[in-house]
Amino acid sequence: MSEHPAPVAAGERVALRPYALADADEFTARARESVELHQPWLFPPVHADAYADYASRLIEDPTRYGFLVCERQDGVAGGGPIAGFININNVVLGGFRCGALGYGAFAHAAGRGLMSEGLDLVIHYAFGPLGLHRLEINVQPKNVASIALARRAGFRLEGFSPDFLFIDGAWRDHERWALTSDMVSARKAPTVPASG
Repeated sequence: MSEHPAPVAAGERVALRPYALADADEFTARARESVELHQPWLFPPVHADAYADYASRLIEDPTRYGFLVCERQDGVAGGGPIAGFININNVVLGGFRCGALGYGAFAHAAGRGLMSEGLDLVIHYAFGPLGLHRLEINVQPKNVASIALARRAGFRLEGFSPDFLFIDGAWRDHERWALTSDMVSARKAPTVPASG
């Protein structure tokens, strides 16, 4: 029996699966290899104890959904190397039906289109099974790679927020990008079975 949860969605090259505590060694090793890529924008856990706290919040908090973007290996979804992660945070239902995305690629997977495919899967999952209407991405203006990923996924720039998030010891300015379910309703959802 696998230590990892079953994938919730799969594309041609990647699958999404929830975080598991058993992913600590691989996740933190990938994060350590990717420090130069991530900083100063992002600070994923690089040690097992920090990963356990981080993953537990994503597993247990009903206002968060965390997904590992895993490469498909030998046609099996979710069993390959972790390429990155995408989290839906601060999910509010009712009349709002919105969540805020956070994401990061690991260095070995950067620039290969894996995160674009993973983000497309998350978008369809959020607007399908989760029933959300809106997704937001808040990005520091100089984080060119993150902005490019948001653009490729169809997010629109909605504004600028000075001193928006506290990151790396200071309040940082952010651009606000958003996507609504009606903006993607014409797009074809991924159809590759997760078990395939």
